[in-house]
Amino acid sequence: MSELPHGEHGRPPTTGERWAAFRKSPFLPATVLTLILAAAAGLFAGSYTYAMANPTPHTIPTAVVGAYDQPQGGRFVTGMEEALAASLKLHPYGSLPAARTAVDDQKVFAVLEIPAGRGTVVLDVSGASGATVAQVLEEAAQKVGRSTGVPVTVRDLNPLQHGDPRGLAIFYISLAAVIIGFVGAIQLSVHARALNPLERIAFTVAYALLGGFVIAAVVDWMLGALRLPFVESWLILALTMFTSGMVFTMFNTLFGRWAMLPTWGLMVLLGNPSSGGAVSWPLLPSPLGRIGRWLPPGASVNAQHTAVYFAGHQHVFPFLVLAAWAVVSCAVFWAWRHRHPGGREARPAHAAD
Repeated sequence: MSELPHGEHGRPPTTGERWAAFRKSPFLPATVLTLILAAAAGLFAGSYTYAMANPTPHTIPTAVVGAYDQPQGGRFVTGMEEALAASLKLHPYGSLPAARTAVDDQKVFAVLEIPAGRGTVVLDVSGASGATVAQVLEEAAQKVGRSTGVPVTVRDLNPLQHGDPRGLAIFYISLAAVIIGFVGAIQLSVHARALNPLERIAFTVAYALLGGFVIAAVVDWMLGALRLPFVESWLILALTMFTSGMVFTMFNTLFGRWAMLPTWGLMVLLGNPSSGGAVSWPLLPSPLGRIGRWLPPGASVNAQHTAVYFAGHQHVFPFLVLAAWAVVSCAVFWAWRHRHPGGREARPAHAAD
């Protein structure tokens, strides 16, 4: 017959002792991860649904040519704003070529040509500037034309390529560059932990260059979904991957094993829905439309979109955004490299006998 427990061994553990044991066990990080993953799932679904499920125009920059200030023009513009439940931010131009140049420079999304008499109103949209914006403008113009009895002609100045009828391919290749960029940095931290800081940056450059080349080659040469200006598109993708990888490396330096949280939040929860790739900026909720240009995913989509559809009208701003994120990330990593997990100690060379 076994003896009954006695003394300290027979006393049930206190709440404090149970908590101390739980903190030392693998169950605490597993529980925290479970809660974080559940919250991330809701935030991921919520951010994309908020940004993309019901795209609604707010303010659409539009070039106007002709008699826009006469009664018929005023009625048509007012009807468009009522049909869109948004305002047209009108930019008057003295000639149609000047207005079309503004479209190519991506200052406006459409050109509204209004005749002086009872003639036909011409709306020139630009599918390449934003397929969703072009669609809502065309639908509104046809509706206003029927209700006012004014004949309307809609033309597409910059149609999308045949392999990308919805204009989503650029968003997808930019998304791939962003995600593989920081996943690559994660894998370097796990499988090449002994890399020193300069070596880690060098290998981030290497997989960014190779990965960007493969993305462009698959989309253009293999699938034929987009006709890319290959070298420019490749380098934009490579810069995007490098920037994304260094952003994770920076957060890994600052936050250690929890670096995935700010990286995922910045790049995926906030950056991708606000990038303007799936839904054009004028149709996004106002806060997202404003901040998207300043984040790496939005800058990547912006640069790639101009390279593919508006050759000769490239802007420096998206490259400055990507470069700024990359430089800041590298600087933080380098300044606090002693905190970054990994690396190897320098060993003094053995003296000769």
